[in-house]
Amino acid sequence: MSTKVSTPSRTDPSGSGRRAGSNEAEAVEVGVDLRRSRGRLVRIIGPFTPLLILVLWEVASRVGVLDARFFPPPSAIAETFWTMLSTGDLVEHAAVTLSRIAIGFLMGGIPGLVLGIALGSVTWLRTLLGPIFASLLPVPKVAIFPLLLLVFGLGEMSKYVIVGIGVFFYIFYNAMGGVLQTPQIHFDVATANGANRLQRWSTVALPSALPSIFTGLKLAVGGAFVIIAASEFVGSRNGLGYLIWSSWTTFAVAKMYVGIVTISALGYLSTTLVTLLERRLIPWSRQ
Repeated sequence: MSTKVSTPSRTDPSGSGRRAGSNEAEAVEVGVDLRRSRGRLVRIIGPFTPLLILVLWEVASRVGVLDARFFPPPSAIAETFWTMLSTGDLVEHAAVTLSRIAIGFLMGGIPGLVLGIALGSVTWLRTLLGPIFASLLPVPKVAIFPLLLLVFGLGEMSKYVIVGIGVFFYIFYNAMGGVLQTPQIHFDVATANGANRLQRWSTVALPSALPSIFTGLKLAVGGAFVIIAASEFVGSRNGLGYLIWSSWTTFAVAKMYVGIVTISALGYLSTTLVTLLERRLIPWSRQ
Protein backbone atom coordinates (compact mmCIF):
# COMPACT_ATOMS: atom_id res chain seq x y z
CA MET A 1 0.00 0.00 0.00
CA SER A 2 1.44 3.30 -1.03
CA THR A 3 1.65 6.10 1.44
CA LYS A 4 1.26 9.71 0.30
CA VAL A 5 3.39 12.17 2.12
CA SER A 6 1.93 15.64 2.16
CA THR A 7 4.35 18.54 2.08
CA PRO A 8 3.41 21.91 3.57
CA SER A 9 2.68 24.59 1.05
CA ARG A 10 5.25 27.28 0.84
CA THR A 11 4.42 30.92 0.39
CA ASP A 12 6.62 33.32 -1.48
CA PRO A 13 7.96 35.74 1.16
CA SER A 14 9.36 38.01 -1.50
CA GLY A 15 5.94 38.35 -3.09
CA SER A 16 4.28 39.35 0.17
CA GLY A 17 7.11 41.82 0.83
CA ARG A 18 6.58 43.40 -2.54
CA ARG A 19 2.85 43.74 -1.87
CA ALA A 20 3.51 45.30 1.54
CA GLY A 21 6.02 47.70 0.04
CA SER A 22 3.55 48.63 -2.68
CA ASN A 23 0.85 49.33 -0.10
CA GLU A 24 3.22 51.54 1.91
CA ALA A 25 4.23 53.47 -1.20
CA GLU A 26 0.57 54.02 -2.11
CA ALA A 27 -0.17 55.22 1.42
CA VAL A 28 2.74 57.66 1.30
CA GLU A 29 1.61 58.93 -2.10
CA VAL A 30 -1.94 59.43 -0.83
CA GLY A 31 -0.58 61.35 2.18
CA VAL A 32 1.52 63.58 -0.06
CA ASP A 33 -1.49 64.28 -2.29
CA LEU A 34 -3.60 65.19 0.75
CA ARG A 35 -0.94 67.61 2.00
CA ARG A 36 -0.68 69.20 -1.43
CA SER A 37 -4.46 69.54 -1.61
CA ARG A 38 -4.56 71.17 1.82
CA GLY A 39 -1.74 73.50 0.81
CA ARG A 40 -3.59 74.58 -2.34
CA LEU A 41 -6.80 75.06 -0.36
CA VAL A 42 -5.01 77.22 2.22
CA ARG A 43 -3.43 79.35 -0.52
CA ILE A 44 -6.84 79.88 -2.11
CA ILE A 45 -8.73 80.62 1.10
CA GLY A 46 -5.95 82.56 2.86
CA PRO A 47 -6.39 85.91 1.06
CA PHE A 48 -10.13 85.85 1.81
CA THR A 49 -9.72 85.24 5.55
CA PRO A 50 -9.76 88.97 6.49
CA LEU A 51 -12.90 89.44 4.38
CA LEU A 52 -14.53 86.50 6.15
CA ILE A 53 -13.68 88.01 9.54
CA LEU A 54 -15.21 91.34 8.50
CA VAL A 55 -18.39 89.63 7.29
CA LEU A 56 -18.71 87.72 10.57
CA TRP A 57 -18.07 90.93 12.51
CA GLU A 58 -20.72 92.77 10.48
CA VAL A 59 -23.33 90.08 11.04
CA ALA A 60 -22.51 89.62 14.73
CA SER A 61 -22.75 93.37 15.35
CA ARG A 62 -26.01 93.71 13.42
CA VAL A 63 -27.78 90.84 15.20
CA GLY A 64 -26.53 91.84 18.65
CA VAL A 65 -23.99 89.10 19.32
CA LEU A 66 -21.38 91.85 19.61
CA ASP A 67 -22.18 95.09 21.41
CA ALA A 68 -22.33 97.68 18.63
CA ARG A 69 -21.34 100.40 21.10
CA PHE A 70 -17.88 98.85 21.39
CA PHE A 71 -17.73 96.90 18.11
CA PRO A 72 -19.62 98.93 15.50
CA PRO A 73 -20.25 97.22 12.16
CA PRO A 74 -17.36 97.49 9.69
CA SER A 75 -19.75 99.21 7.28
CA ALA A 76 -20.25 102.03 9.82
CA ILE A 77 -16.49 102.30 10.32
CA ALA A 78 -16.00 102.44 6.53
CA GLU A 79 -18.61 105.20 6.27
CA THR A 80 -16.84 107.20 8.98
CA PHE A 81 -13.52 106.59 7.24
CA TRP A 82 -14.85 107.95 3.95
CA THR A 83 -16.36 110.99 5.66
CA MET A 84 -13.09 111.85 7.42
CA LEU A 85 -11.15 111.26 4.22
CA SER A 86 -13.47 113.54 2.26
CA THR A 87 -13.21 116.37 4.78
CA GLY A 88 -9.41 116.06 4.91
CA ASP A 89 -9.26 115.45 8.67
CA LEU A 90 -7.82 111.95 8.32
CA VAL A 91 -5.20 113.05 5.80
CA GLU A 92 -4.12 115.89 8.08
CA HIS A 93 -3.70 113.61 11.11
CA ALA A 94 -1.88 110.97 9.06
CA ALA A 95 0.49 113.52 7.52
CA VAL A 96 1.43 114.89 10.94
CA THR A 97 2.15 111.41 12.30
CA LEU A 98 4.22 110.41 9.26
CA SER A 99 6.27 113.60 9.41
CA ARG A 100 7.07 113.01 13.08
CA ILE A 101 8.12 109.45 12.35
CA ALA A 102 10.28 110.49 9.39
CA ILE A 103 12.16 113.18 11.32
CA GLY A 104 12.55 110.99 14.40
CA PHE A 105 13.73 108.12 12.20
CA LEU A 106 16.53 110.24 10.77
CA MET A 107 17.48 111.57 14.21
CA GLY A 108 17.83 108.07 15.64
CA GLY A 109 18.65 105.97 12.60
CA ILE A 110 21.78 107.75 11.39
CA PRO A 111 23.56 107.76 14.79
CA GLY A 112 22.43 104.18 15.36
CA LEU A 113 23.92 103.06 12.06
CA VAL A 114 27.23 104.90 12.52
CA LEU A 115 27.73 103.85 16.14
CA GLY A 116 26.62 100.29 15.43
CA ILE A 117 29.23 99.86 12.71
CA ALA A 118 31.86 101.63 14.82
CA LEU A 119 31.32 99.50 17.93
CA GLY A 120 31.12 96.36 15.85
CA SER A 121 34.47 97.14 14.20
CA VAL A 122 36.48 98.58 17.11
CA THR A 123 36.92 96.31 20.11
CA TRP A 124 38.03 98.93 22.63
CA LEU A 125 35.14 101.20 21.68
CA ARG A 126 32.69 98.34 22.15
CA THR A 127 34.24 97.53 25.52
CA LEU A 128 34.01 101.17 26.62
CA LEU A 129 30.52 102.10 25.41
CA GLY A 130 28.79 98.73 25.14
CA PRO A 131 27.74 98.51 28.81
CA ILE A 132 26.21 102.00 28.65
CA PHE A 133 23.93 101.11 25.75
CA ALA A 134 23.15 97.71 27.29
CA SER A 135 21.96 99.40 30.50
CA LEU A 136 19.75 101.85 28.56
CA LEU A 137 18.19 99.24 26.27
CA PRO A 138 15.69 97.73 28.79
CA VAL A 139 14.28 101.15 29.73
CA PRO A 140 10.77 101.46 28.20
CA LYS A 141 10.99 104.32 25.74
CA VAL A 142 7.47 105.54 26.47
CA ALA A 143 8.33 105.68 30.18
CA ILE A 144 10.82 108.50 29.60
CA PHE A 145 8.35 110.59 27.58
CA PRO A 146 7.31 112.67 30.65
CA LEU A 147 10.98 113.54 31.15
CA LEU A 148 11.25 114.59 27.51
CA LEU A 149 8.16 116.76 27.94
CA LEU A 150 9.88 118.52 30.84
CA VAL A 151 13.06 119.06 28.84
CA PHE A 152 11.65 119.88 25.40
CA GLY A 153 8.12 121.01 26.24
CA LEU A 154 4.88 120.08 24.52
CA GLY A 155 6.15 120.95 21.05
CA GLU A 156 7.29 118.72 18.24
CA MET A 157 10.84 118.17 19.49
CA SER A 158 9.79 115.86 22.33
CA LYS A 159 8.00 113.61 19.83
CA TYR A 160 10.96 113.59 17.43
CA VAL A 161 13.31 112.64 20.24
CA ILE A 162 11.17 109.82 21.64
CA VAL A 163 10.85 108.25 18.18
CA GLY A 164 14.57 108.74 17.57
CA ILE A 165 15.50 107.00 20.82
CA GLY A 166 13.35 104.00 19.99
CA VAL A 167 14.68 103.75 16.43
CA PHE A 168 18.28 104.16 17.57
CA PHE A 169 18.43 100.94 19.57
CA TYR A 170 16.83 98.80 16.86
CA ILE A 171 19.32 99.92 14.24
CA PHE A 172 22.32 100.18 16.55
CA TYR A 173 22.20 96.61 17.82
CA ASN A 174 21.38 95.10 14.44
CA ALA A 175 24.19 97.03 12.75
CA MET A 176 26.68 96.05 15.43
CA GLY A 177 25.56 92.42 15.31
CA GLY A 178 25.89 92.34 11.53
CA VAL A 179 29.47 93.63 11.71
CA LEU A 180 30.40 91.17 14.47
CA GLN A 181 29.19 88.30 12.30
CA THR A 182 31.55 89.31 9.48
CA PRO A 183 34.51 86.88 9.25
CA GLN A 184 37.74 88.51 10.40
CA ILE A 185 39.52 87.35 7.27
CA HIS A 186 37.46 89.83 5.24
CA PHE A 187 38.92 92.71 7.24
CA ASP A 188 42.40 91.17 7.01
CA VAL A 189 42.19 90.96 3.22
CA ALA A 190 41.05 94.58 3.00
CA THR A 191 43.93 95.66 5.26
CA ALA A 192 46.42 93.65 3.20
CA ASN A 193 45.22 95.49 0.10
CA GLY A 194 45.92 98.87 1.68
CA ALA A 195 42.44 99.80 2.94
CA ASN A 196 42.36 102.26 5.81
CA ARG A 197 39.85 102.11 8.67
CA LEU A 198 37.21 104.20 6.91
CA GLN A 199 37.52 102.09 3.76
CA ARG A 200 37.19 98.89 5.78
CA TRP A 201 34.00 100.24 7.31
CA SER A 202 32.50 101.28 3.98
CA THR A 203 33.63 98.34 1.82
CA VAL A 204 33.59 95.44 4.31
CA ALA A 205 31.64 96.20 7.48
CA LEU A 206 28.66 98.00 5.96
CA PRO A 207 27.96 95.57 3.07
CA SER A 208 28.32 92.57 5.38
CA ALA A 209 25.95 94.08 7.93
CA LEU A 210 23.28 95.18 5.42
CA PRO A 211 20.97 92.15 5.89
CA SER A 212 21.03 92.64 9.65
CA ILE A 213 20.62 96.40 9.27
CA PHE A 214 17.49 95.95 7.16
CA THR A 215 16.10 93.61 9.78
CA GLY A 216 16.65 96.41 12.30
CA LEU A 217 15.00 98.91 9.96
CA LYS A 218 11.85 96.81 9.71
CA LEU A 219 11.71 96.41 13.46
CA ALA A 220 12.36 100.13 13.89
CA VAL A 221 9.49 101.06 11.57
CA GLY A 222 7.03 99.02 13.61
CA GLY A 223 8.43 100.34 16.87
CA ALA A 224 8.27 103.93 15.63
CA PHE A 225 4.53 103.69 14.94
CA VAL A 226 3.92 102.24 18.40
CA ILE A 227 5.96 104.95 20.10
CA ILE A 228 4.47 107.86 18.16
CA ALA A 229 0.92 106.66 18.82
CA ALA A 230 1.59 106.50 22.56
CA SER A 231 3.32 109.89 22.59
CA GLU A 232 0.43 111.51 20.69
CA PHE A 233 -2.02 110.31 23.31
CA VAL A 234 -0.76 113.10 25.58
CA GLY A 235 0.68 116.49 24.82
CA SER A 236 -0.61 116.62 21.26
CA ARG A 237 -3.45 118.24 19.39
CA ASN A 238 -3.06 116.36 16.12
CA GLY A 239 -1.83 113.08 14.74
CA LEU A 240 -3.37 109.62 14.55
CA GLY A 241 -2.57 108.88 18.18
CA TYR A 242 -4.41 112.03 19.20
CA LEU A 243 -7.31 111.02 16.95
CA ILE A 244 -7.56 107.63 18.66
CA TRP A 245 -7.33 109.08 22.16
CA SER A 246 -9.72 111.98 21.63
CA SER A 247 -12.25 109.65 19.98
CA TRP A 248 -12.05 107.37 23.00
CA THR A 249 -12.62 110.22 25.45
CA THR A 250 -15.71 111.36 23.51
CA PHE A 251 -16.93 107.79 22.92
CA ALA A 252 -16.72 108.25 19.14
CA VAL A 253 -15.91 104.57 18.71
CA ALA A 254 -16.14 104.50 14.91
CA LYS A 255 -13.60 107.33 14.63
CA MET A 256 -11.36 105.50 17.09
CA TYR A 257 -11.40 102.43 14.87
CA VAL A 258 -10.63 104.60 11.84
CA GLY A 259 -7.51 105.87 13.60
CA ILE A 260 -6.45 102.36 14.61
CA VAL A 261 -6.95 100.95 11.12
CA THR A 262 -5.17 103.88 9.48
CA ILE A 263 -2.06 103.76 11.66
CA SER A 264 -1.93 99.97 11.29
CA ALA A 265 -2.18 100.22 7.51
CA LEU A 266 0.51 102.90 7.35
CA GLY A 267 2.80 100.77 9.51
CA TYR A 268 2.26 97.77 7.26
CA LEU A 269 2.88 99.78 4.09
CA SER A 270 6.04 101.32 5.55
CA THR A 271 7.42 97.91 6.48
CA THR A 272 6.57 96.62 3.00
CA LEU A 273 8.48 99.52 1.42
CA VAL A 274 11.55 98.68 3.52
CA THR A 275 11.28 95.05 2.43
CA LEU A 276 11.09 96.06 -1.25
CA LEU A 277 14.11 98.33 -0.78
CA GLU A 278 15.99 95.44 0.83
CA ARG A 279 15.28 93.17 -2.13
CA ARG A 280 16.46 95.88 -4.50
CA LEU A 281 19.68 96.78 -2.69
CA ILE A 282 20.73 93.32 -1.48
CA PRO A 283 19.12 90.74 -3.79
CA TRP A 284 21.72 88.20 -2.70
CA SER A 285 20.28 88.16 0.81
CA ARG A 286 18.12 85.14 1.64
CA GLN A 287 16.51 86.79 4.65
